[in-house]
Amino acid sequence: MTSGARMLADIGGTNARFAWQASPGQALEHVTVLQCADHTGLAQAVDAWLSQHRLARPKKAAMAVACAVQSDQIRLTNNDWSFSILDLKSQLGLQELVVVNDFTALALSLPSISADHLLQLGGQSQAPFEQRLPVALLGAGTGLGVSGLLPDRHGGWLALSGEGGHVSLSIHDEVQHQVWSVLQKRFGHVSAERVLSGQGLVNIYTSLQFLGSGPSSEQAITPAQVTDLALSQRDPLAVQALTLFARWLGSAAGDLALTLGATGGVFIGGGIAPRVADFLQGADFRRSFEDKGRFAAFLRPLPIWIIDTPISSALQGVATLLD
Repeated sequence: MTSGARMLADIGGTNARFAWQASPGQALEHVTVLQCADHTGLAQAVDAWLSQHRLARPKKAAMAVACAVQSDQIRLTNNDWSFSILDLKSQLGLQELVVVNDFTALALSLPSISADHLLQLGGQSQAPFEQRLPVALLGAGTGLGVSGLLPDRHGGWLALSGEGGHVSLSIHDEVQHQVWSVLQKRFGHVSAERVLSGQGLVNIYTSLQFLGSGPSSEQAITPAQVTDLALSQRDPLAVQALTLFARWLGSAAGDLALTLGATGGVFIGGGIAPRVADFLQGADFRRSFEDKGRFAAFLRPLPIWIIDTPISSALQGVATLLD
């Protein structure tokens, strides 16, 4: 074992990200992204990462996981991995293992993110944390994560842990209702994640195909393909799908800001928003964020920031839990 060193991990539905930290406050090293599908479980992925970098087993570890953390048993929402926290701790020979929701970890990292890695989409210009105001956080990737960060009474911050990505999807116009109807027949309950995620973008696209907005195809399409077709303007149906995605994302961000009283603004994480940031600069996203009737004036000044960091910020977030 290595004294003082800790392993940090951010486990999502598609990727498992790992980092090594020699001691509290030190830079993250050996940052690696592994494909979850290439490994039978989390313990095997950890072993592969340690072996790849010839690292000894650390005494401490902190992990962010893309699912609810309510008991010892962890089951990834968009991944077939599952594990017992106590069994994993024993299997890896750890003295301490902390496991939290991935967006709780991301929320904890927000105050440390450099302004160079934040892209503002409208609202007043302000430093996010100078006034110690509540902020909201959501983000679409393999799933839809939701959290927030609230100031405590001791100069610190409290990160929320919940599963807001699975709230019922809200509908605002006839096209959205038609897409919702297709998804309702397919899934029963239509959560926000059914449209605000990588697979959600595909769900919107294929629903529009079914509704006759474009030619249907027997060949499966990926989220990356829908995004590329939309951004290159090569497929009107993909443009329509990404436009609906942007409107739903803006509306969900507005709902969360109102729910949390996030007068400090809204952060958007996940892998999709940075890739389509220029598209989101269009009026539909921000208009949907502010379109809350009598409370439009409350939302109008609130800034929205897209998080675009080279290394998963959740890794830094979980590190704070071991400090």
